Amino acid sequence: MNDDQLLRYSRHILVDEIGIEAQQRFLEARVMIIGAGGLGAPAAMYLAAAGIGEITLVDADNVDLTNLQRQIVHVTASVGEPKVDSARKTLAALNPDVKVNTVAVRADAPWLNDNVPNATVVLDCTDNFATRHAINAACFAHGVPLVSGAALRFDGQISTFDFRSAESPCYACVFPPDEAFEEVACSTMGVFSPTVGIIGTMQAAEALRLIGGFGTTLQGRLMMLDSLRMEWNTMRVARQVDCPVCGSNDG
Repeated sequence: MNDDQLLRYSRHILVDEIGIEAQQRFLEARVMIIGAGGLGAPAAMYLAAAGIGEITLVDADNVDLTNLQRQIVHVTASVGEPKVDSARKTLAALNPDVKVNTVAVRADAPWLNDNVPNATVVLDCTDNFATRHAINAACFAHGVPLVSGAALRFDGQISTFDFRSAESPCYACVFPPDEAFEEVACSTMGVFSPTVGIIGTMQAAEALRLIGGFGTTLQGRLMMLDSLRMEWNTMRVARQVDCPVCGSNDG
């Protein structure tokens, strides 16, 4: 760590639980953020500010005017531009030391299988169940920790699945892929902009705790936010023996 980095990250280094050691781990980490929208925007900005060495942004969409109400990594001049390119510019201005990779594709199972093993942590900031299940399966297969977030209207949720632990449940334990969940989008239902900011920022915090090895993550817990009443509820989540993704390893 050079003198400029020691100064830039000094307020982290002063925290006993972080210090030089965890900050160095941040600098050496590779975080994949799938989805550069409402959740991915604050997550990416906080991770870049914290000094994550390499961030890979994955999103196939372009910036739309309707995104700007909540997707704070984009600006008005970015409308029509690929989201990953718009976000890269913002992150470069925020912290030029961070390497930002941009991938303008929809993350499907083959792509995830090839690329997830390169990540230290994966953040699922997507908005559909099919992609979430594909991300979960790839992270479980390769033992890469996953931080999953979602938000709609005034409701948000977040959990961490640390597949380095044999006890960790997976996303499919909570939301089985063969069960029918109503899939709704903020384009039709709307979303309260600070809700995605809260959840996305918490995803960044989870990633930093996983990388730095300090504190307690949300493994085994699903936190649910009602931002209309500003109330949190926590549900304990255990690995399910009949889970189609992780349960088969339990014999």
